[in-house]
Amino acid sequence: MGLIARAIEGSGIATVSISITRDLTAAVGVPRALFVKWPLGHPLGEAGYAAQQRTIIFDALQLLVNASTPGTILEPGYRWRRETYGEPEWSQLAGG
Repeated sequence: MGLIARAIEGSGIATVSISITRDLTAAVGVPRALFVKWPLGHPLGEAGYAAQQRTIIFDALQLLVNASTPGTILEPGYRWRRETYGEPEWSQLAGG
């Protein structure tokens, strides 16, 4: 996915990736990525845990809007099955 993101960025469209393999993500030069240290196949979190999934999507969108340095990899530090998630503050997306 990182190589695809780079190609899309080359066309002038900003991208953000959600990664569960930090080393590979850094190696391919993803323009910006949110890294979560979670099991393979679960980049948005646990099945059926909507608040967790919305939080990851919110964080990725915030990164898309705010990252100014190419190759930025944000690691929010969420722990698998050990966090409590509330509804993101969608009105704060992009400083709104």
